[in-house]
Amino acid sequence: MPGFLLHVGATAICPHAGQVSVISSNARVLVSSQPVATLGDNYPVAGCAFTVPPGKPQPCLKVQWMVPASRVLVGGQPAVLQTSAGLCLSPEQAPQGPLTVLATQVRVRGI
Repeated sequence: MPGFLLHVGATAICPHAGQVSVISSNARVLVSSQPVATLGDNYPVAGCAFTVPPGKPQPCLKVQWMVPASRVLVGGQPAVLQTSAGLCLSPEQAPQGPLTVLATQVRVRGI
């Protein structure tokens, strides 16, 4: 599904309002003066306060992308789009739910 390319300055949150950030290894392909996010990059989550009964902390720690761009490669890696499917994972690698991309650049689209 087409969508805008995700980049380092994009805003995304986990299902429990933790802030998702992009740590990119790409330094060559930029949009809005920021590196484009790829499947091989790291996506840590900070500030997730999710707990499961009886009070065991189970915060979202990272994002695993399931469906990246199919036609856009950056340094040989598929790019990540605003519409790409990703799951937030707990420390035990349990899926916590999909992340929500709130804001990206709005000039470059991919498929």
